[in-house]
Amino acid sequence: MLKAVSAAIGIGASFVAGIIYEKDCSIDRIPIKPGIPLFGTVSAAEPISNLPVPLEPEKNAPRISQVMRFGFPSLSNIRSYGDFVLSYDTRNRSAHWVFEHLTFESVAYTAEVDRSKSDFYDDQTVHPFFRALNSDYKGSGFDRGHLAAAGNHKKCQQDMNETFVLSNIAPQVGKGFNRDKWNDLERYIRNQIKNYKNIYVCTGPLFLPQKEGDGKLYVKYQVIGTNHVAVPTHFYKVCVYENVKNELELEAFVMPNQPISDKIPVENFRVPPETVERASGLLFFDRLSRSKLKKINGKKI
Repeated sequence: MLKAVSAAIGIGASFVAGIIYEKDCSIDRIPIKPGIPLFGTVSAAEPISNLPVPLEPEKNAPRISQVMRFGFPSLSNIRSYGDFVLSYDTRNRSAHWVFEHLTFESVAYTAEVDRSKSDFYDDQTVHPFFRALNSDYKGSGFDRGHLAAAGNHKKCQQDMNETFVLSNIAPQVGKGFNRDKWNDLERYIRNQIKNYKNIYVCTGPLFLPQKEGDGKLYVKYQVIGTNHVAVPTHFYKVCVYENVKNELELEAFVMPNQPISDKIPVENFRVPPETVERASGLLFFDRLSRSKLKKINGKKI
C-alpha cells in the first residue's frame, strides 16, 4: 500500500521538507517529484571543519534520507526513485546528477532479478517539452548509458527497472566506453562493497571546453533526436566509502565520452574532487567535512 512519509532532511544549514512516497519492492512505485583542468587543493566544498559526520540513518528511515545522507549537490528538479535520487536537467534532457547508496544487499545477486526483463522508458514526470524519448536515441549511434548503474540495484526487479527511466540515461559512446571502460568503472566501485559497509555514489555528465585552432576554448557538444538530447563530453563519478569502523574515504573519477583502451586502469581516471566540483558547478557531500576523510583517491590525508 502506498505510504506517504513527511520528511525534513538537513542540507547544511538549510532543509528540504516534503512528501516522500515509498512502497514495497513487490509493488509499483510512483517517483516524486578532451582534458579537464586540475586544481591543486583537495576540494572547494569545505564545510566547517568541526562539523560532525552525519549519523547513518536507521534502516527503517525513508530511503531518500539514507541515499542523501551527506547532502544534495543541488535542489533542482529532484526525483526520488525506490533506490536512487536524481536532479533532472530540463535543458540537456538528462540528469545533472544521480545519487546511489550501495550496500551488500543492494548489489548481491538475486535470482529473480534480471536486466533482460527491464525496458527503457520515458519519464512521465517530466514536462513533454523537456522529456527525452527512446526515439531520440534510435539511429543516433549512441548507447543509452546508465548513470545509476542497473547492476547496483538487484534487491528487487522494480529497483532495477527504475534505472531504465530515461531521466537516468545519457548518450554514451558504445564500444570502448559504455560497454567497456565505463562498465569497468561501475564494476570497480560495486566491488568495493567487499571492503566497505556503505558506498555513496554521485554520477553525472560534464560538458568541458576544448581548445580550437584559433587558440580559444570552446564548449562544443552534439545533440541527438527531435528533443535535442545533449551528448556529454565527459562523465564523472564521486564516491564516499564507509568501513565497519565508520571511517570514510573518497574517490573521484572523470572519463571522456569516447573509446578508451582496455589497457588503461580505471585508477588512471582519478581526479581531485575539486576538479569535478568546478567543472560541474556542484558541491558534493557538502555535509561531510573533508577533514573527516581518511583517504582521498587512495592517499592518506
